[in-house]
Formats: sequence, structure tokens, C-alpha cells
Amino acid sequence: MSIKSFHPPVRTLMGPGPSDVNPRILGAMARPTIGHLDPAFVMMMDETKELLRYAFQTDYGLTMPVSAPGSAGMEMCFVNILEPGDKVIVCQNGVFGGRMKENVERCGATAVMVEDEWGAAVDPNKVEAALKSNPDAKVLAFVHAETSTGAMSDVRTLAQLAQANDCLTIVDTVTSLGGSELRVSDWGLDAVYSGSQKCLSCTPGLSPVTFSERALAVIKNRKTRVQSWFLDLNLVLGYWEGGGKRAYHHTAPVNALYGLHEALVILQEEGIENAWARHWQNHNALKAGFEAMGISFVVKEGERLPQLNAVTIPEGADDAVVRSRLLNEYSLEIGAGLGALAGKVWRIGLMGFASNQKNVLFCLGALEAVLADMGAKISLGVAVDAAAKSYR
Repeated sequence: MSIKSFHPPVRTLMGPGPSDVNPRILGAMARPTIGHLDPAFVMMMDETKELLRYAFQTDYGLTMPVSAPGSAGMEMCFVNILEPGDKVIVCQNGVFGGRMKENVERCGATAVMVEDEWGAAVDPNKVEAALKSNPDAKVLAFVHAETSTGAMSDVRTLAQLAQANDCLTIVDTVTSLGGSELRVSDWGLDAVYSGSQKCLSCTPGLSPVTFSERALAVIKNRKTRVQSWFLDLNLVLGYWEGGGKRAYHHTAPVNALYGLHEALVILQEEGIENAWARHWQNHNALKAGFEAMGISFVVKEGERLPQLNAVTIPEGADDAVVRSRLLNEYSLEIGAGLGALAGKVWRIGLMGFASNQKNVLFCLGALEAVLADMGAKISLGVAVDAAAKSYR
């Protein structure tokens, strides 16, 4: 048996992530590998932290990428802040609120659930009631951009409720960072995690995180040892915050960090508010095309994410067959529904480098062709024109 080099097909990635990677980032990742304690690499680490502060819109000193995907960033927040016996109010309006609950319970803490319909934003009134009923709660945990449904919750209001009730916040911004308005310092968020592969358009495998001074004080004054050695911030900080002399903790993914650095430079060049506006412009064009076709959105207007569009599967369309044909005939990836929405929706991403006019028009045209061939109940010949008109 002779296994040869792997050459992946060229795809257009318009699912829930990863997103298309900017060629500049792939080029950066091909640069020569140097040691993770090399002074040149340490300098780049400091630049990456500064660029991440810009992306998060924060002045928090403890801002860095975790050497693992977004799920590890999530776990880092929970295992460092929580101790056995703590109480956490967890908001769930999709898959990823459920993962928060799992983390809380694995820390030996108690999760008080605030549940909303899949496809709806977190209801601040329910959160306020839960906070009043649980004055001993230590943390309020919620997802800013629920990737499983395309719903965006009001982070600022939820954070204000937590602050009024003396609670820390743990916030999932995996799909929102770089794509939706996020102002960590202004909104007073405490422990925030994200991922490299969504609106930053970097390769998967890194998780940017940022922690407030309030959160850091809790972490440094724990009564028990953090259950995870690798994710223990008290150890990791010796490497990422070590000043001139960094203490060895783990071998950092050097070339992946080159890629994240380049992704953040690209974001800085575009301007964060311009990036937010671009995602909305492309979402509005995609929306115009779908509505012309007769395909509706799961999330109501005002609670939708611009970068993750959950749309209902029209009558006469076979979910798996449509996605398979798009992949095989057009090399176009869109996402299936998760959990309660499996088989009912498609999730179409417009993230980072993939959020552009060409992709919007290509996706609408390819999807219309496949649905028409299948005899699905849609209006034909109108989607691309409607989207193009939106741009004009």
C-alpha cells in the first residue's frame, strides 16, 4: 500500500465554519518555523495580544489565544473561574448553551438553566428573574452568537443584569468575533472566548480569550486547584505574560499563530466597524435572494446574525441530497441543522473572507439550480437578481 500526499479539493465554504481562509493567511503559515521561545516569536506573541485586544475591543491585559480550538477556550473560562459548589445561571437557546451546562457540571458546580426556543435570542426578562431567584449565583453564562440557529442575543443588556446582581459573565463569541458588534470593555464582560476559524477566516485550532481584572482576581484567589493542567491560567500566564523571560508551558503551535497574527492584521487594515458593516451588507443581499425565492429565515428580524443564516428547507427538497449535490457539483459547502433543527434548516455562513458579493450570488444561483431540478416549491429566476439589486 502506497499512500501519497493529500491534496484537498478546492471548496467554497459557506457552512457554519470553518470559513474560507484568506490566501494571505495560508501564505503566512508557510513561513519558516522558529522556536516558541525565540525572541522574534515572543515579539510576535505580544503583537498578537495587542491585535486581539483590538478585535475584542478591550483593554484587558489578559488577552491571548489558547493553543486549541474554541471548545478549549470555553473550557478554560469555566475551569479557571468555577470551583465545586458554585452556582451558574446558564442560558440555552441552542446547542452551545448546552455545552456550557456540561462544563459547569464537570467543574462540580450547579447549573440553573434559563431556556429559550431554538431560533430565539436569550430573553433578558427570564435572566433577570433567574438572577433574583438565585442571589448566590457566581456567574451568568450565555452565547452571543448561537451558531446552531443563527440567533444573536443582546450581550450588553445581559451583562448589565449580571453586574447589577454581582455576577461574573462567561460569554461565547466564537461566531461573533470580527463579524458582529462586540465591545468587551465597554460592556463589562468578564471571561470571553472565541475561535480562529469563523469571522477571522483563519484555520481552525486556536481560541482567542480575554479576561477582566474581576475575573482574574477570582482565578488568582481560588481555594482549589484548577482541574485541568493544560488550561490552568495560573500556569499558562508564565508563558503568555512572562515579560522578557517566558516560562516553558507547552510548545505553542508556531505556524498556526503566524496565521492568526496575519488574520488580525487583515482585520485591523479593514477596520473592525467596516468588517461588521460588510457582514450586514452581504447578509441583506442573501436575505433578499432567499425571500424572493420564497425561503424563510428561522430567526426573526432584529435577532438574526449576519454571518450565520438559518433558513427553512422548502417543500419538495431533500436536505441531505441538496447539500450533497452542492458539494459534488458546485464544490459548495453549506451546513445542516443541529439538534432540534436537524433536517429542518440549512445553515449558510457568510463569515470573514467568505462574506463577499461573489459568494452570495454563487450560493443563490447554485441552490436555485439544484432546487429547481428537484422540483422544490420555490420561485425561479428571481433570487440572484434580488440580491444584485440589494447591492445596487
